[in-house]
Amino acid sequence: MTDLDIKNAVEAFEKLLREQGDRVDFIKSEGGFTDFSIKEKIRIGVCGGDGIGPFITKASADVLKYVLRDEVAAGKVEFLDIQGLTLENRLKHMKPIPDDVLEQLKTCDVILKGPTTTPQAGSGMPNIESANVAMRKALDLFANVRPVRIPDEGIDWTFFRENTEGAYAVGSKGVNVNDDLAVDFVVTTTEGTERIARLAYEYARNNHKDRVSIISKANVIKTTDGKFLNLCRKVSEDYPEITTDEWYIDILTAKLLDPARRRDFKVLVLPNLYGDIITDEAAQMQGGVGTAGSANIGRKYAMFEAIHGSAPRMVEEGRAKYADPCSMLRACVMLLNHIGRNDKGAALERALDICMFEEKKCVITGRPDGATIDEFAAYVMSKLD
Repeated sequence: MTDLDIKNAVEAFEKLLREQGDRVDFIKSEGGFTDFSIKEKIRIGVCGGDGIGPFITKASADVLKYVLRDEVAAGKVEFLDIQGLTLENRLKHMKPIPDDVLEQLKTCDVILKGPTTTPQAGSGMPNIESANVAMRKALDLFANVRPVRIPDEGIDWTFFRENTEGAYAVGSKGVNVNDDLAVDFVVTTTEGTERIARLAYEYARNNHKDRVSIISKANVIKTTDGKFLNLCRKVSEDYPEITTDEWYIDILTAKLLDPARRRDFKVLVLPNLYGDIITDEAAQMQGGVGTAGSANIGRKYAMFEAIHGSAPRMVEEGRAKYADPCSMLRACVMLLNHIGRNDKGAALERALDICMFEEKKCVITGRPDGATIDEFAAYVMSKLD
């Protein structure tokens, strides 16, 4: 390793440190959460994304418009169709979110977003950041909230994944020091950790959940994970009525599969990478990643999405119209609750439970032997009348 290799790496690291310092200052300057009860009009942006994204997003937006039809007619809710978040357009502009698309997103209060494709290292495509990661940072959507419910097994989990820090904070800005050494970075801040922890505990208190579990790997990753754990512990002191326990991420993956222990978990708060992995495992237990929705919450903006990917193979095989929209529809439930339409959210959630778990008169298989997206959406809407 040469002195020039080290010098270049240090310069790259200094730039990252300054960027993260500016982000901390921004967090400190933010105001409170949007109060939807006093907004005269709510704008919902709809982004189709890639692969099966446009198919499941359109059907889900149709269901959402049906649920909110009275408020749409009265001018209290409006929908904005936002084009341009496709991989082709992002590569054309060499940005994870083209500038004109970002400006449209910022005119919305909440966003319903389909899955997007991120170029993989070694794919031959340019190295642009994930649109999801970029949106979370640009709109400061610091909390990824993912509920998983399996009533027959007594499972009712809500995961609060920190969304803007951890191993994903600067995921496209690692340093190839030389041909032999590459370094990526993990970011943990006081401000970022405290706000995700407080949101998790507030949710637990407001929804009568008596346990919050703090997840880390602080026994090995002592600096950043240790900071996350210690700050969450400090926040927990403000919620003495809630039991707090601590788990390492590796043993948690086992205990969520343990019938003797998994019912004990209620609300879980965890760093970015661990949250991404463990919520896919939890969703698979519920019935697959196509069954779980996801919310990305910030103080001003919020974005709701499926937790699965864009499934380009389904498009290539001509099966896109048979994709499962349930993850997006579950995200619509969370969107409705977020904007204060909890009664409508509960009605949609109940309709989905009937269609997915009880009657099953219209079954999605992902192939022509099952229902199409539009047929399933119509089935759900029939249960809302």
